[in-house]
Amino acid sequence: MLPAGVAVEELRAYRNALEKEIHLLAFRAGAAVGAAFGVLEHPHALRRTALATVLVLAEERRHGTGSALLEAVSGWTGACNLEALEGYVLADDADGLSWSGRRGFRDIGRESWLGLDLAGVTSSPGALPAGVSIATRAERPDLDRSLYDVACEAYADIPGHEGDQMEPFEDWLAHDMNGVNDRPEATFLAVAEGDVVGYAKFHIPLARPGVALHDLTAVRRAWRGRGIAGALKRAQIAWAKAAGYETLETWNELRNEPIRRLNERLGYRPTRERVLFHGPLTRPAAR
Repeated sequence: MLPAGVAVEELRAYRNALEKEIHLLAFRAGAAVGAAFGVLEHPHALRRTALATVLVLAEERRHGTGSALLEAVSGWTGACNLEALEGYVLADDADGLSWSGRRGFRDIGRESWLGLDLAGVTSSPGALPAGVSIATRAERPDLDRSLYDVACEAYADIPGHEGDQMEPFEDWLAHDMNGVNDRPEATFLAVAEGDVVGYAKFHIPLARPGVALHDLTAVRRAWRGRGIAGALKRAQIAWAKAAGYETLETWNELRNEPIRRLNERLGYRPTRERVLFHGPLTRPAAR
């Protein structure tokens, strides 16, 4: 069964981009009562960390199923020569937060998911610095290398990703710009003197008609504070309305104050929050 709102093409593309993965099911009396997965994505690989999720049916909790699944994912992670696990827990999931804390995981980040109902929203073009114009990637495919340079600089400045390195150019292009959810006409570039100084792109879900998701909004350090991010976001909103989209969604790391304030000004409102935990591998108990 696919996760809600995910098309099989999207799941296949995500799995093809992973370096490694493991999927586990826990059974009791022949019935599945829990599941876990561990994946190795490029940014986590650089930190020698796997991204993991452990899920147990509510009525089956407190019988050791979650601990057994975590131990199995930890064993796979160690065999991959990795040293730690990271995973997300919804901020209102008291059981999940407590379970993670008891196993040595610590809160290292929080993300807020936001939505914008496009009905009744009007978006006027944002003012740009002199010499800066906005074009789509469809109009300027020649600027992909410059686009990559902006991504490398901006991604490392996202709280929680300090010092992370981007994939090599060709891999990044395949995974971030030419994937099943990417459309060149839905990627907006701020261009100055023939180079990209900022960009904003949409991730278009295949199984959620009427919804567009904001991907990275990035501006070169030397060009920040001049209204470029706001102009790019307004261009996205105008394009989405004209294309018939009903809702825009995005997420913000709570420590990323500039983008949080911009989204608030544009009318985005929080819908839910999740916590990122980092913790040690669970070793097998003595038997």
